[in-house]
Amino acid sequence: MIDTIYYENSISEHDRTKEIMKRFPKAFSIPCENHKEIFNPKGQNFRLQKKKPSLILAEKKDNFALPIPETYGIGGKYNFYFSHMLNCLYDCRYCFLQGMYPSSHYLLFINYEDFLSDIQNKTNQHPGRPTWFFSGYDCDSLALDSISAFLESFIPFFQKETNAHLELRTKSVNINPLLRYEPLENVVTAFSFTPKELSIQLEHGVPSVESRIKAMKKITDAGWQVGLRIDPLIDCHDFDQRYKILFEDIFSTIPVEKIHSVSIGAFRMPVNFFKKIEKLYPEEKLFTGSLEKRGSSISYSLEIEQKKKETCKNLLLEHIPREKIFDCETTPDKAV
Repeated sequence: MIDTIYYENSISEHDRTKEIMKRFPKAFSIPCENHKEIFNPKGQNFRLQKKKPSLILAEKKDNFALPIPETYGIGGKYNFYFSHMLNCLYDCRYCFLQGMYPSSHYLLFINYEDFLSDIQNKTNQHPGRPTWFFSGYDCDSLALDSISAFLESFIPFFQKETNAHLELRTKSVNINPLLRYEPLENVVTAFSFTPKELSIQLEHGVPSVESRIKAMKKITDAGWQVGLRIDPLIDCHDFDQRYKILFEDIFSTIPVEKIHSVSIGAFRMPVNFFKKIEKLYPEEKLFTGSLEKRGSSISYSLEIEQKKKETCKNLLLEHIPREKIFDCETTPDKAV
């Protein structure tokens, strides 16, 4: 799976670095002073690298857990996101990462202890109040856990620190690492969905909608809570019917009481990211739809966005209480 591993000299003796190297004994290992030498140069071919990404092991120096936009969240007042990894196993056409980063290599920050220290500090700032930490904004939380051993380090922390809440955002069916643990009330595994036809067209390499629903069923049967992330909403032919079928398929399988939350977010992307992705896929129909510039972002017109969101909310209300539905509002200066 991984043919080449770059690693920063400063973390060559870190236990996690050594453990990852052991898993790939045939991979070429190449030292570097700073991961930016490999990850940041301009002119890299994102599409070519995506066919066979390398792994970069690095140490993150700062900005471990950062505030999320005020218009996002699932009910908590204190909300942060963190990225132990940059880039994703999957290849979704609408993903902002391919416009954000010059490289498609997997960049893994192995100093988990520093992330956890920052999470602990931020949790301590709000004693007795739930503080949320969202994983999966810049990667998939579960897809590459066999390499990162992310859950092995983070779940034990949240077992002990019950005021800290964790969202694992994913499209993966790699749920076995999670099922090794007893279910926690302060951990939500949130699965992202688009309707089946759109998933086939736009979410390359992603497990099928049916497979993801089955994975959710296994998780909920084991006692874990799940979330639904209907994000991004994609304007399409037969929109109402396609999303209606998606919701019926999910709610006919997953008990409502096991669903922690449902969030809805329309397609949105910073303008500079969008321009890069448009060049990568000049014939992609998704980018020729009724999109427009709104502030610093590209999104659907406000009228279309509001109409599609309202349609989805009404469809969801046939299955789940209103208080479990959250709207990720698109604002010109805070879209991500």
